[in-house]
Amino acid sequence: MKKLSKDEINQEIFDLYDDYAHNKIDRRKFVEKLSVYAIGGLTLSSLMSSMMPDYQTTRLIKEGDERLTSDYINYDSPKGGGSIKGLLSKPTGTSGKVPGVVVVHENRGLNPYIEDVGRRTAVDGFISLAPDALTPLGGYPGTDDEGRTMQRKRDRNEMLEDFIAAYDYLVKHPDCNGKVGVVGFCFGGWISNMMAVRIPTLSAAVPFYGGQPSAEDTAKIKSPLMLQYGGLDKRVNAGWPAYEEALKANNVEHQAFVYEGANHGFHNNTTPRYDEAAATLAWERTIGFFKEKLA
Repeated sequence: MKKLSKDEINQEIFDLYDDYAHNKIDRRKFVEKLSVYAIGGLTLSSLMSSMMPDYQTTRLIKEGDERLTSDYINYDSPKGGGSIKGLLSKPTGTSGKVPGVVVVHENRGLNPYIEDVGRRTAVDGFISLAPDALTPLGGYPGTDDEGRTMQRKRDRNEMLEDFIAAYDYLVKHPDCNGKVGVVGFCFGGWISNMMAVRIPTLSAAVPFYGGQPSAEDTAKIKSPLMLQYGGLDKRVNAGWPAYEEALKANNVEHQAFVYEGANHGFHNNTTPRYDEAAATLAWERTIGFFKEKLA
């Protein structure tokens, strides 16, 4: 079945999918509302197929890429879920120790997209750790729908402890120079913000369209921030003005970018919300920021 391109999908459908992806409506209600847009030659099946992620053809770092090594490891998270599985990726052909980056998934566990982001980060010269916060429940189940359902069963503050423990693991890793940053997407964007709140020695944080901390928590941030937002992401962007005010009031080093015409999830190249121009520029800025702050 041919998938529709981004330009063939109504913005209201993107907004509807956002509600579904963030558990505001269940699958039955999503399908029911989506059916309204199945008119003419546009079938409900084609709409559903087009909105679901494509993990088969979108991987940017192919298996066996000689620029990195990538293996699953387990690390301890005593305040979180116990033993947590993560994908550890390291660049090859480098001499000496390199900086570290924790890569934080969305609200559905360590899916193939986030694994690929972890590998991309390694290719760019960092040792990356992409944890799976679903490990205590058996790990990412193979589909995002099931992953979202599973992740709702875990407390988000307990999951935050899992990612803080990932930072601790990387800082002590023999191949790491002791400088560690974090990049996260959606739920991972909130985690990235909160790691900046909780870890005064965090070298840098790059939240992509992440929920913002309170003004009280913002005052605790010592890390430099780069914040990435999609211009069409009304839900997340509503919290940005207050966050910006708190960052300025507390003299927190930060820079923010809003990519006009881009939706929530614009970096995720497995769904039609992907905006290639915005995603490419945002990632270039992210890597440049890490190279500056983690050297």
